[in-house]
Amino acid sequence: MSVRSVLPFKISVLVVVRDESGNLLLIERRRSPNKGLCSPIGGKLEMQLGESPFECAVRETREEIGLGLSAEDLHLFAVVSEKGYEGGCHWLMFLFDCKKRINALPPAMEEGEFRLVSPQDVFDGKVEIPQTDKLLFWDIWRRHRDGGTVVLSADCRGGVSAKIDEIIS
Repeated sequence: MSVRSVLPFKISVLVVVRDESGNLLLIERRRSPNKGLCSPIGGKLEMQLGESPFECAVRETREEIGLGLSAEDLHLFAVVSEKGYEGGCHWLMFLFDCKKRINALPPAMEEGEFRLVSPQDVFDGKVEIPQTDKLLFWDIWRRHRDGGTVVLSADCRGGVSAKIDEIIS
């Protein structure tokens, strides 16, 4: 009988925020996960408080960039379940597009420094982003940011494979 290692399961949100010109706000991360790479803002749910994914996205956006939101300012475009990310844990991620725009670059914070980049630079690989974001995140955002939600399952153990479980229009 084989012994399977038990990994922690973490729940998080990522929020795609844009400026008035449509440029993406990304943070170049100073710590793990994804140290040295650019990602949308976000964070872990405060599960002990019963925080919902929408509440977490509102809170994280306010804490990280000072942008006040309500749930109506967010569109949930994907839910991703990742097994074995970086060999350290499993993730359940709720991916949001923010309908409100920013008009200035937020100041750097402990987690990293912010950058505004064109979506095309991300799609063309001109921005250093996590491998899983290349495969799972940005194409889904491009196709579903204005409507619909995609539910994905990914396995990050020994490479990254993913399948779409459902598309909700």
